[in-house]
Amino acid sequence: MKKYIAGLFILLFYGTILAQQNTGFRQGNITSPQINNDNTVTFRLNAPLAQIVILAGDWEANSGKGEMKKDTAGIWSFTTVVLPSDIYNYKFIVDDVPLLDPCNPFQCRDVGSLFSTFIVSKGRGDYYKVNDVAHGNVIRTWYHSNVFQKDRRLTIYTPPGYEDSKKKYPVLYLLHGSGGDEEAWINSGCLARIMDNLIAEGKANPMVVVMPNGNPSKQAAPGETKDNFDYRPAMSNTFPGYKEGKYEMSFKEIIDFTDSHYNTIPEKSKRAIAGLSMGGFHTMYISANLPETFDYIGLFSPGLNFSGINTSISTYANLDDKLLMFNKLGKKIYWIGVGKEDGLYDAIKNYRSRLDSLKIPYTYLESTRGHIWANWRAYMLDFVPQLF
Repeated sequence: MKKYIAGLFILLFYGTILAQQNTGFRQGNITSPQINNDNTVTFRLNAPLAQIVILAGDWEANSGKGEMKKDTAGIWSFTTVVLPSDIYNYKFIVDDVPLLDPCNPFQCRDVGSLFSTFIVSKGRGDYYKVNDVAHGNVIRTWYHSNVFQKDRRLTIYTPPGYEDSKKKYPVLYLLHGSGGDEEAWINSGCLARIMDNLIAEGKANPMVVVMPNGNPSKQAAPGETKDNFDYRPAMSNTFPGYKEGKYEMSFKEIIDFTDSHYNTIPEKSKRAIAGLSMGGFHTMYISANLPETFDYIGLFSPGLNFSGINTSISTYANLDDKLLMFNKLGKKIYWIGVGKEDGLYDAIKNYRSRLDSLKIPYTYLESTRGHIWANWRAYMLDFVPQLF
């Protein structure tokens, strides 16, 4: 009995240690990031042996860079200028080694990179927060594609009250950019929070939002396929099937699945499609090839550099004729947004000139900065309230 009790004590002791081994992510009593009352932000890192620590974030001031200073206790710190209300990503560069903030448990993935993240309130950032409002649901589901002869994954947002209602809803199809997947708009784009908050304020009509995977050779996001962790995030132009037209021409399958499995209004006037970067490229060609399907189009920094596009592929052939037919059949909104510093700015300017020459009207928003999520989330705040 004594041996049994002693053995049980040892098991309990080591079990307690093992159960607690992952609880110590904080560095003592250090707070980082600290959002100050004036919307400046203070960062701290305990690294007494480090020689140089640089803060690298995605805000506009000083290009997001800050040289941190070390105190006598070995704690490095830096306080930003006042930051506009938004959600931000950042890292520490410690002696040339990028690190997540060990005091901040909140992080996000953009393509293959991980970042620590935080929200500055009192403005646009409030739309990216979980607020005390009615919430919709986010569903991961699979549909079968006859075109690709595989099951493929969708992320779907349903608005508050959807499950308890017999009402039918309009649909926004929302497409990701290169390097993204069906998780991108939920994670980096804060889609569910944006929709919840806009609907709660009466600024947007309740709608279903469908977010497909736009990588033809990938069934789902990294870690969600039979390849498991062997499939790691990468830019879409490194995958087979990139800009070969097959995904765009298969899109009717996604629409049919949505209309048959969800309470939707299967009408042109109750459908919208929008996308960022590569998703903007897809959006433009999908809407041009399906002119009787969508009344609302959103191109967010669309990747409309047509060099290298094979116009012998039916998807990409006769674009002007397709655009003219789309315009003839009528539309409510053809919305284009881009940042002044975006590398695609000139390509989008050329596309606008093309629309002008075809006498196809559109709405244009020119923002600051470049090819970044801060712009695409902001475009959603402008675009979504105009739908339906």
